[in-house]
Amino acid sequence: MGARGRRVASAGLFGGRDIALDLGTANTIVYVRGEGIVLNEPSVVATNVIDGTVLAVGAEARRMIGRTPGHIQATRPLKDGVIADFEVCEKMLRYFIQQVHSRRWARPRMVICVTAGVTGVERRPTYVIEEPIAAAIGAGLDIAAPSGTMIVDIGGGTTEVAVLSLGGVVVSQSSRIGGDELDEAVVQFMKKEHGLTIGSRSAEEIKMALGSAVPLVDEVRAEVRGRDLVSGLPRRLVISSSEVREAIVEPVASIVDTVKSTLDRTPPELAADIMENGIVLAGGGALLVGLRELVEAEAGMPVRLAPDPHLAVVLGAGRALEEFDLYGELILSDGFE
Repeated sequence: MGARGRRVASAGLFGGRDIALDLGTANTIVYVRGEGIVLNEPSVVATNVIDGTVLAVGAEARRMIGRTPGHIQATRPLKDGVIADFEVCEKMLRYFIQQVHSRRWARPRMVICVTAGVTGVERRPTYVIEEPIAAAIGAGLDIAAPSGTMIVDIGGGTTEVAVLSLGGVVVSQSSRIGGDELDEAVVQFMKKEHGLTIGSRSAEEIKMALGSAVPLVDEVRAEVRGRDLVSGLPRRLVISSSEVREAIVEPVASIVDTVKSTLDRTPPELAADIMENGIVLAGGGALLVGLRELVEAEAGMPVRLAPDPHLAVVLGAGRALEEFDLYGELILSDGFE
């Protein structure tokens, strides 16, 4: 296995330092106390289906999606923000942790940001922190203040919306709409409108290159390659950003509806605070061009992006580790000690 492509610090240097881990549907990011983010890899595992052997993890495994022979399966153990395959997920976690922590018998504290429970990994003390709280901390919000703040965390599998006040979640809502749903919408659009089959990786690349939530001043175009549904042969065509926007309009609208629905359930005093403080977007999905402007127009409130929105959750969990005395009450033991 060689999932080392995005590591930014070498293994074996961290001793018994604590770990914060953002276990995401699309990516797993590891933060080591005192070092910062040391690993950012796709949440993908390639296994031999005959004997269950793990062949690759992370970026190397992701490159295998759609290209493997029958006896090799490249899968994502998380789906829609929850763990779909606990055994594979545990192997993936074990591998990532070993990459950044070479001391076998060390027992660092581990804080995991995930919307579903996880099995114990090598029996290390494990804790969980709610993703919206971690995202808010990572975005620099003062969650302990006696005023309302709203965080919208748009991940690969889910969109988490929460109103926070006095260090806790007052109102929250989760929707199983995220970056993966946008990718799937592109796949289905290409089949229906152009008779072209493309893979999830190609769809994601199209979304990132051409995707937008609102009309652009200058629409852009790009070439797409796939398999013709009728002939079965490879075919290429050129599509525009306006077509991609049409493809993803429904999942984007669902994300906006989740924000509006949460606002509808927010107590008036806190809603007034949010009107003043604004809504903060975090998660990789927040980087969709024009999404901030669309949410602002639909919600009627100021909206801003978190610094490094795709890293907000793990940075928040990491800060909670660094300042455990301050944020320790927000971190809960999951019982796997």
